[in-house]
Order: sequence, then structure tokens, then C-alpha cells
Amino acid sequence: MKAIQHYIFATNHHYQGQVDERFIDLAKQFSRMQDARAEQGGAALVVYFQGKKVVDIYTGKKSITENWQADTLSMCYSTGKGVLATLAHILVSQGLLNYDIPVAQYWPEFAQNGKERITLRHILSHQSGLYDIRNIIDDASEMTDWPHMLNVIAQAKPRFNVATDAAYQPLTFGWLLGGLLEKATGKSLDHLMQQYLLEPLQLDGAYFGVPEAELARIARPLPKLNQVQHPVSQKKSKQKKVSPMHKLMEWSGQDPKEFQDAMIPKGMKNFSFFSDVALQAKIPAANGVFTAHSLAKIYAMLANKGQQDGQQLIRPEIFEAFRTVQYKKRDRIMPLAMHWRLGYHRILTLGKSSQGFGHMGFNGSAAWCDPERQLSFAYTHNFPTTSIAGDYRLWGLTQETLRCADATLNGRKGWF
Repeated sequence: MKAIQHYIFATNHHYQGQVDERFIDLAKQFSRMQDARAEQGGAALVVYFQGKKVVDIYTGKKSITENWQADTLSMCYSTGKGVLATLAHILVSQGLLNYDIPVAQYWPEFAQNGKERITLRHILSHQSGLYDIRNIIDDASEMTDWPHMLNVIAQAKPRFNVATDAAYQPLTFGWLLGGLLEKATGKSLDHLMQQYLLEPLQLDGAYFGVPEAELARIARPLPKLNQVQHPVSQKKSKQKKVSPMHKLMEWSGQDPKEFQDAMIPKGMKNFSFFSDVALQAKIPAANGVFTAHSLAKIYAMLANKGQQDGQQLIRPEIFEAFRTVQYKKRDRIMPLAMHWRLGYHRILTLGKSSQGFGHMGFNGSAAWCDPERQLSFAYTHNFPTTSIAGDYRLWGLTQETLRCADATLNGRKGWF
């Protein structure tokens, strides 16, 4: 109820930046959703429509002493999975990879423990069976050691036979895919990002492993939030209450233990993705750091079916292949059916229909595109984490973005 009250009475111009008049209602909604928590953090929203940037706004606090800026970087958790997948599709277009060649042909050590048949397609569509993190490492701190984690993944054993089921790979996805890209090309992931994404798209702020010189640009969670949340989490831990998510998963027939095995490595209570060590490490499934500008521009290229500034980064047949839904049912980990494409999931809205695709992060950040509408969207922030399926702010901003585009395309916004 408080959230509704805050939204109703919030100001509708609490942001800086530029907005095309056709998307002014989106900017007002962004303002209303951020206004009540402006002193708790900050956020940015960038939208491209029909090849042009139509929304570029930001608000709130980057730190206790700094305001959010247009070039502020944000840790986006799983939103980075879509960026890593995009890099893979560019390499497929370059002939350096193939969706259906076994990973072991590029990475011989990967063939251990029954993984001989796993392909890039299976990894991208979460059908590899390699979603368990909790039982393959002894401590979360190991995740910061890239060569070590590639060895761990090469030795891992799938939890089910390839392509017989699907299970979202919250953490393992990055080492699976990033390791494959490196083995197939003989180049580091940093080099591949620079050559095939940052330079062609002229991006300023897109990292899996942030250079030390760029750490100051990153928005961190404000300390006062951590101080408020810590005693609550301690109290809940002592009382051993069952979380609503745990109850929901049991009610729906999902196994909470599988969720834990996929999401929570041992020792996670002593690990922070916002530490300098973690931010500089390569954990591509979970610690991608981006500006909203970079995310929106990557997806603007995808909204234009792989073309950008006269460059054909992704071949048309590859574009059609990766946007095709591979798995429609709910998988073992996610509470909703995600309609997995090759590295992306469906767009979650408050009713508007879209054939688009993208990826969201655990904190409610997200980036997506809708090629039919020639539309791309990116939302970043430094507020506390929300849930594995985002929150009302993300769904509402997505909904209004689609509605504003439809007002131009169809003459009416509509709700569905």
C-alpha cells in the first residue's frame, strides 16, 4: 500500500536528461517510481525507437555524496547474460562458432563426465543440465578465479541428460559460454568484447571484469540500506522462517533445493558482488557492469536485426535462429515460463504483448528489444535486489515503453 501511495503522490519530473515528446508519459512514470526512494539510490533509463534515441534520463544517488550521472556504471547481475549471448551470436555470424557442434570440439577437456554431446545451443537455451554451483565449489570466493572456474566447469557433471529438460543456469552460464568463446577463438573474453562489441558499437561502459581505473564510475548500494537490512536478515535467519519464494516454489511443484543449488554457492554470506575484487573479476553470468546507454545501444542493434551504422554484425539467418523460442515450459529454477531463446527470454510486461526478447537481472535491471516495433530498452540502478523475476518498476516501465511506441505506430496506446 505504501508503494502505491508513494507512486500516486510522487513528482513526475524528478529526472535529468532528454525525452522525445512521444515518450513523455514513460519519463513521468520513471520519475514517479524513483521519486520516493531518491535518497536510497539512483537509476537510468534509455530507449531507442526506429533507430533513434528517444529517452535518455537518470535520477537519484550514485553514492551518499554523488548524484547519478549520464555515464554512471551499474552492476546488473544477469542482465549481462544477454550481452554475453549477443557476443556469441556475432561470433557465430563470423563463422568462429556453430550452435550445434559439440563444445568439446572447441574445448576437449569439457568432454568429461558425460558432456560430449552438449552444444552451444544447449548452453544458450539452458538445457545443458549444468546449473549446479553449490556442489561444484567449496566457497563463493572461488568465483573470482577465472581459470579455476573454467577447470571446475570442464570437470562438472550434468544433473540431467542434455536436452531432456531445462534449468536456468544463474551462475554457471558465464563460465560455460565465456569459456567456450575463449577456447573457440583463442582470444580472451576481454579482447572479444572489445573487438566485436565495444569498438563496432562505440560503447563507453560494458564490462565483465571492470578495469581498476573505471571502478569510481560504478554506483554502489548506499551503506544505509545495508545497515537497515542486516539486522532484519539476521533476525530471519535466527527464526528460520520459510520465505514466501520457498513456499511458492513448493506449491508450484518446484524443488527449493534445486533453486538453492543453482543460485547460492557455499560461503555466499561472506561474498559481495560489489567488492572491488568481485567487480574486477570475470563472473559473466552475474557481474556484468554497464551504463544504460551501452545496454540500450546493444539492443538497438538487435532491434534492427543485427545492423548498426551500416554494419551487419549479425547475419539475417543467425538473427532468426537465435530469436526462435527453444523451450516454452517452466524450467526447474525459474518460477515463470521464460520461453527461452538462445541466450534471451521473453519480455515480462503488465499486459502488453511483445515478440521481443532480452534479459533481466536479479536487482530488477533489464535490457530488451522488440524488432517488430524497432524498439530497445535499458534500465539500470543501484537499489537493493528485488527478485529473480524483477519487480513492479521494471514491469511497469516495460509496459509503458511498449504503449508509447504503439501510440506512434498504431495511433493508440492500448493496455494489451
